[in-house]
Amino acid sequence: MSSRGAMLVGEGSGPGHWSFGKEIYFYAPGLKRYETSEFSQRNPQGFVPISVTGGDCALQCEHCKGKLLQWMRPAVGKGTLFQLCRRLAESGTQGVLISGGSDAGGMVPLLRYADELKRVKEELGLTVLVHTGLVDEALARALEAAGIDGAMLDVIGADETIRDVYHLEAVVADYEQSLALLARYGVPTVPHIVLGLHHGKFLGEEAALRLVAGYPISALVLVVITPMDGTPMEGVSPPGAGDLGRFFERARLLLPDTPVMLGCARPPGERKKAIDRLAVDTGLNGIAYPAEGTVSYAKSKGLTPRFRETCCSLIPS
Repeated sequence: MSSRGAMLVGEGSGPGHWSFGKEIYFYAPGLKRYETSEFSQRNPQGFVPISVTGGDCALQCEHCKGKLLQWMRPAVGKGTLFQLCRRLAESGTQGVLISGGSDAGGMVPLLRYADELKRVKEELGLTVLVHTGLVDEALARALEAAGIDGAMLDVIGADETIRDVYHLEAVVADYEQSLALLARYGVPTVPHIVLGLHHGKFLGEEAALRLVAGYPISALVLVVITPMDGTPMEGVSPPGAGDLGRFFERARLLLPDTPVMLGCARPPGERKKAIDRLAVDTGLNGIAYPAEGTVSYAKSKGLTPRFRETCCSLIPS
């Protein structure tokens, strides 16, 4: 595996070059409390996740069963989203992630809140990210009109995973259509790829990577399947470090001029430390909630750490 130093200082336009310097970004949004000896939150309410469906999700995916929604502020019903965002802004919040459970068609019901999203941007001045699920043309048009800062969607590259894990009657082409619609309407798009989503095994990740590389995305976020208690996947084994490191490197090489981030979800403990070091070694641009020692490790590689209390989907200009 190539060292980051050698990868970053290359010149020219070949496959091993991209236009990033020696900075690496570390993120700690207010999705959860976070503190290490190297980085701790100053404002845990600076960036807040919100669910427009409360705890409800029609899909009940094998890896989540709606449990991730429990960590979000509920805003269900017309007018509630703007009112909640106004209260948050008054208390010091600077950005929000608008998410929620999916309907039976794999879409988060954001369209009914399109006017409120626009008001949150224009009247409150908050940074706004959204989780979309699948996207149709009406939603893509509405997100463009609202002026959101980024649309995040998990891109799946295997029909079997869509069916067996997400319980969704869709195919990979539906995710490509979503990317195409967001690109057509100029919506800043940050796809996520969940590594090991098919019960801890790699299946469609390579196809998903090739798919997102064909569109003008703002960034790519990689996350690792993390077993959750009370779900059918609570006993799965996530992919090993070797497989993850090789995928990080392929993503870096395939997207030489696109920021690639290691997102919030990955197994805890020693595995997390090892994964974070792989992210540094393979030239990823940012890491959410870095494990203890990761910042020091990045410094030892000649990198300059920058700290942000926002979602890693928000790319520094």
